Amino acid sequence: MPKGMIAASMMCANLVNLKEVVRLFEAEQIEYLHIDVMDGSFVPNLGLGVDYIRALRELTSIPLDLHLMVERPDEKLSWLGIQKEDNIIIHYESTRQLQKVLEEARKYQANVLLAINPGTPVYCIEEVLDYIDGITVLTVNPGFAGQKLVRSCIRKVEKLKKYLDSQGYKNLLIEVDGNISFEHAQILRKLGAGLFVAGTSSIFRNDNRMQDDIRKLRNCIE
Repeated sequence: MPKGMIAASMMCANLVNLKEVVRLFEAEQIEYLHIDVMDGSFVPNLGLGVDYIRALRELTSIPLDLHLMVERPDEKLSWLGIQKEDNIIIHYESTRQLQKVLEEARKYQANVLLAINPGTPVYCIEEVLDYIDGITVLTVNPGFAGQKLVRSCIRKVEKLKKYLDSQGYKNLLIEVDGNISFEHAQILRKLGAGLFVAGTSSIFRNDNRMQDDIRKLRNCIE
């Protein structure tokens, strides 16, 4: 299995020290910056928008993990300045024409991931496996940082990995997002997760020990 990767959740970053935080992420070779794009409709919160993304692009070349928690995601893809190295994460629950939206996302030549909420069953991905590069398993209900992990999602990741392997899709990436503590990361890594969204449960616990926490998380997902 390829080494585990980190997507730093920029929703949790201190805006006052953003430049210094990004420089640390570069030095620690963080693979992705996770961007929660929220419209206040699909989820009950407003998140990072177009201007934030544009400013972040000027600060760093770290690829973005663009998590679209929005209704009608196909209409908003063109707003984001998507680059080939990025991940585009589309929610299963956000559209009635999923295959069409995934096909539209693929035109940007970035990696396309399908996100599923805690209550969405694994079998929903069956008909679109040929249109995606991975699955993002939400281990909390989306919208807010700092929630407790939904325990059933641990079994869900295990079930998903077994299903992908049995269907000949063992190379599809599994991303996990929501209360990814060091303990949870270690468990989920063993079950097949490859990309870990890191927020206040791990690398954003304390600005003064962020480097140590990044390295601790690395050890958990090796």
